[in-house]
Amino acid sequence: MKIDSVSPPDRSGRKYGMTSIITIRHSCESRNPKNEMNILDKIVADKRKEVALKKELIPVSQWEASVLFDRKGTSLAQALRKSNSGIIAEHKRRSPSKQTINQNTNVGLVAKGYQNAGVCGMSVLTDIKYFGGSLEDLLLARASAEMPLLRKEFIIDTYQLVEAKAHGADVILLIAAVLTRAEIKTLSEMAKSLGLEVLLEVHDQEELEKAIMPSLDMLGVNNRNLKTFEVDLDTSRHLAKHIPDDFVKVSESGISNVEAIKSLRPFGFQGFLIGENFMKTENPGESAKTFIQNLTA
Repeated sequence: MKIDSVSPPDRSGRKYGMTSIITIRHSCESRNPKNEMNILDKIVADKRKEVALKKELIPVSQWEASVLFDRKGTSLAQALRKSNSGIIAEHKRRSPSKQTINQNTNVGLVAKGYQNAGVCGMSVLTDIKYFGGSLEDLLLARASAEMPLLRKEFIIDTYQLVEAKAHGADVILLIAAVLTRAEIKTLSEMAKSLGLEVLLEVHDQEELEKAIMPSLDMLGVNNRNLKTFEVDLDTSRHLAKHIPDDFVKVSESGISNVEAIKSLRPFGFQGFLIGENFMKTENPGESAKTFIQNLTA
């Protein structure tokens, strides 16, 4: 399946400014007919409140003035294509499924450790309430390393893309489970206009078919069901054949050993996002280094 190229929106005039920032609104009922709020619904509901408050306090023009805003990004997709490991290492203090992973981490030291380990890129959680992250974590990681950085966040508004660019991100995550196709198109095209790559995350074939479009760079399969938090690597194996070769395939969650990666590579996966496995140790960078050495031996 071949995807035709698309030209990104014109950056001239900063057309994503405050007056044109879109707010993506969807009720929980539209995604959940039974009106049963799961953890994903709760996270997104809280995120809408958080973003609305931020937009009132900090104008887009302030983020545009960041010294990092016009920085040329580093391609994670290219790094994954060229790598013999494909590791994207994550910085994550906690999660809804694991209340505490590593609360004593120094994100700058972790970033340096990951870079020295030879990872392809680093994923930085910026959600405060559920994952204990922040935009400051992203900024500190950028100040400490030159590798590609992914802002891992529940992005539901173009405002968050401007934030990501201003804090040194090279890549943003879009989660198909919380967005419509039109929203994915709007957000991904704007991200491209800002010089950001896009990793689109899916959990099943329905989300994948809804989401495929030329403004994406990487397609990630999350092996963790965000509604139940159960993990199954067969999710990646099943969906792999439905992902066009135009996109870098990334497998996310539940990857804790070298054997898991070796089992996924025959299905065309070039990227492997690993978080808890490294972060639960005292020295995530050293853990990543040992993992990569074992993988590439």
